[in-house]
Parts: sequence; C-alpha cells; structure tokens
Amino acid sequence: MERYSVITEKNPREIVLLRAFPCAWGKCAFCDYIEDNGRNREEMEEQNRQVLSQVTGRLGVLEAINSGSCFELPRETLEDIKQIAGEKNIRRLIFESHWIYRHRLEELREFFRIPVTYKIGVETFDYDFREKVLNKHADFKSPQEVARFFDSICLMVGIKGQTREMIRNDIAILKQYFSHGTVNVFNNNSTPIRRDEELVRWFMEEYRWLLDDPDVEVLYNITDFGVG
Repeated sequence: MERYSVITEKNPREIVLLRAFPCAWGKCAFCDYIEDNGRNREEMEEQNRQVLSQVTGRLGVLEAINSGSCFELPRETLEDIKQIAGEKNIRRLIFESHWIYRHRLEELREFFRIPVTYKIGVETFDYDFREKVLNKHADFKSPQEVARFFDSICLMVGIKGQTREMIRNDIAILKQYFSHGTVNVFNNNSTPIRRDEELVRWFMEEYRWLLDDPDVEVLYNITDFGVG
C-alpha cells in the first residue's frame, strides 16, 4: 500500500493516504475502500505519523485523504498535520468530506489557520441513481446546494445503469459550478456494482479533452494519484 506521493502536473501537491476511524456512513454500494479504516487509535496515529514524516512542503500544498471523511481522522493526526504545515511552510490543505459533515467544514479552517480546500464525493447529480443505486446518503437536490459548502467535486463514471445523459449532465455541472473536479472511472472491486466497459470507452473518447483541462483530473485507475 503506497501512502505518499507527489503530483506535479495538474494542481501540484503532495498527497498522503492516512488511516482513520470507520466512515460515519460506510454504506455506499460501490465502496470497499472503508476496509482501510481502523479502531486502534494509537496504531493509526503512529502509522499516520510515519506517512506524514515524508512530507517535504516543497510544493506548498498538501492533500490528506482517508477511507471516509477528514473528520474521522484521529485528533493527534490532525495535530501532526498542523505541526507539519507550520514547519514545512505549507500554504494550503486539501481534505475530502461526506455531505453529512457540511456544517462542520469551518472547524478545520479555524483549527489550521491556513486555507483549506474541501472535496466531496458527489459521484453523480442524478438523485435517483446516487441514492437508490449507489446509496450515497447525500440528499442534496441541486449543484448550487453543494457549491455552497464545497470547493471541488468527485464524479464517478462507467457504472452499469448509468447513462450517457447522466454523465453529460454531471460534466456540465462540474464545469459550470465548481473551480475544480476529479472524475473517477469506475473499476470493479469486491462490491456488486459493476463497470460498464462500453460506457467507459465512450466517455474516454467523448471527454478526451478533459485530460488537457487544467481544472479536472481524470483517474482511470484508482491508484493514478500514486497512493492506494
């Protein structure tokens, strides 16, 4: 498991994959990522500290991801991130959070005292597919609701049952309402959700231009950020 990487192309930054307590929701139909979480606080804190020791600060930006939301990271790990940010002159932090934490986002901004960019895994703005198929437990009805709280969104494409029209709508929303986004091409895992190969081929051809868009990162494989 790789837990530290440096991204030098779009949105240059260092990125770390940390361990956290169980995802507060933990029932997304497509996700087996939560198997990386844990309950042994001391063990997780020590492992996270070893990962964070690799951070150099050379790009001034650090993204910390985990198997859930940043609010599930151990408190000591948050303290370690704050200390490293000060020591390494990190000017911006990037975290991901579930919709259920939307009213707590300012907590970490106040805690770190440097700009924090928040990502959210929207997956799709098609309400029925998001809630009834993916079981995301994110009850927003419009992109404007999401944009009130979050800076960047993560979309998922290439799932059986998803349509081209859904994807077209999601990409259009990303470009209209958000300054940055990540598009994850779904890869089969241990869940029953399956990849639609034909839809993936269409997407990669139809939206090839996203590969050159400086504001959108396309992850064809789950490890394309160098961690995982």
